Amino acid sequence: MKEEVKQRLQRTETWVQGFVFVSGVVESLIIMIMFFQYVSILVTGKTNTHLLRLGKYLAAYVYQIVLYLTFNTVQRPFPFTIWPSENNEKEGSKT
Repeated sequence: MKEEVKQRLQRTETWVQGFVFVSGVVESLIIMIMFFQYVSILVTGKTNTHLLRLGKYLAAYVYQIVLYLTFNTVQRPFPFTIWPSENNEKEGSKT
């Protein structure tokens, strides 16, 4: 039984299916952030800075997932790598 689970966890197909699901959830969150930003602009005349940062990081995370799902990278996205952040972007832009 344990060996079967271990084999399933090592298969790429298992992770692809999982990340397709996660990407759908994250994209739904991005849509909600877009809605709240729109409401924020209507009500206050400016965007919410916290939602701007969250939206930026979620978009970077979806980008990581898409790279993995399209086999452009073998590196699995978060939680197997670090969460996208401003520090990661600065390091990535140097290479």
